[in-house]
Amino acid sequence: MVHGLRCLDGSDLAVVPVASLDRGGNPFEVTLELWRDGDSFGAVGERCGYFLADLAVRVAAARADGSPQAARWADPDDRFPEPSTGGGAREPELFAFRYRDRGDVMSTGELRCALRTSSMWVGRQQSAAGRWRIARRAVIEAWGASGRGVRAVLTSAELARFLAELLAEAAKSVPGGVGGRPFTGAPPVPGGAEGRPPAPDGPEQAERPVRTVPRISMT
Repeated sequence: MVHGLRCLDGSDLAVVPVASLDRGGNPFEVTLELWRDGDSFGAVGERCGYFLADLAVRVAAARADGSPQAARWADPDDRFPEPSTGGGAREPELFAFRYRDRGDVMSTGELRCALRTSSMWVGRQQSAAGRWRIARRAVIEAWGASGRGVRAVLTSAELARFLAELLAEAAKSVPGGVGGRPFTGAPPVPGGAEGRPPAPDGPEQAERPVRTVPRISMT
């Protein structure tokens, strides 16, 4: 069972993996359905299971003592993998899914996870006895097909748990995993997170109608 993310506006966002089928009707990957408070919110992540399995491994490695992140971040909850394509971005992305099918437009839904660093003064104000507490968090933002947006803020432990639950559910839909590699316990992808298995023979069977709706608000 996929547990929902508690968003800052108090709503519950569920991310549900759904099997993608080849021409023979065999599951080979997953896409993601978004549900907000039990109502359909969008569909994203064309064939994203392989990528998410690799990200789960990298999050676990970043949290481990002795990792490069541990040298900078004493608290494991602040440790996240460095995005392979982040450069000098202020809020580098761990993932950004904007489509379910190749023919979709961005407005059918979006799910994004970026890293955000914040600082808070610990101690009495205007006192030399205090110190700055610097924290790093994963900010998950989702936009539905209606244009409405929601946001959840996670520690690295919470992100790891979210990914583990998502991949466990994906494994039920695609027991063989992707390219013969199971969704859980997958080793890092050669060449980084951009690596992907070969495409299957034929497109997915199910397609969704494209709806063009602009973003409206983020709550």
